[in-house]
Amino acid sequence: MTDYLESKNSIKNWNEDDRPREKLALKGRSSLSDAELLAIIMGSGNRDESAVELAKRILNSANNNWNELAKFTIQDLSKFKGVGEAKAISIITALEIGRRRNSQEVLEREKISSSREAAIILQQQIGDLPNEEFWVMFLNQGNKIIKTEQISRGGITQTSVDVRVIFKRSLELMATAIILSHNHPSGNLKPSEADINITKKIKEGATLLDIQVIDHIIVTQKEYYSFADEGLI
Repeated sequence: MTDYLESKNSIKNWNEDDRPREKLALKGRSSLSDAELLAIIMGSGNRDESAVELAKRILNSANNNWNELAKFTIQDLSKFKGVGEAKAISIITALEIGRRRNSQEVLEREKISSSREAAIILQQQIGDLPNEEFWVMFLNQGNKIIKTEQISRGGITQTSVDVRVIFKRSLELMATAIILSHNHPSGNLKPSEADINITKKIKEGATLLDIQVIDHIIVTQKEYYSFADEGLI
């Protein structure tokens, strides 16, 4: 009975004017609301709600913000009636594709010429993560991005860093400069004493290898702190 009721709320059983898939085909993707886009990803609602109605409720719980929704886990999404593991995974997958797409678009920029440009890229990678992660942006002689990689992953308040891994990857990628970065899930941008000490340690080692440490950037979802801008490098 439940399967029958859910199938009645499937998008393909709606009136033609209410079908977001058909709306997209006829009017283009920009004509769809956020709820309609999410409804297409889910495919169906529950016995009491259409897919769009359910999508509106899910988005509302995330303050109607895709970045906030991207933080939801499978367990978080599965709390909504009509969202099982399969739908939850579909939603998370779609949001991850969007995050990677944004990252790839930014990485196509030729050159890093300011802390802000680097911070924008790094925020897309780690700005909204629930745990601290340490990343390094490897640059060539023209300050063009070779690669941006995760070095370590820690807990909510800290992550350890093996400087040997940073130097090993720098040499493998033939990087002449690096930008260090980690996120602060707490939202507090102030660098800790450990942050300052590890930056000094990496810079000292990099000097021996003729690798320039351009900056160390702490990021949150919306803000960043640049060691270079603050005169700490």
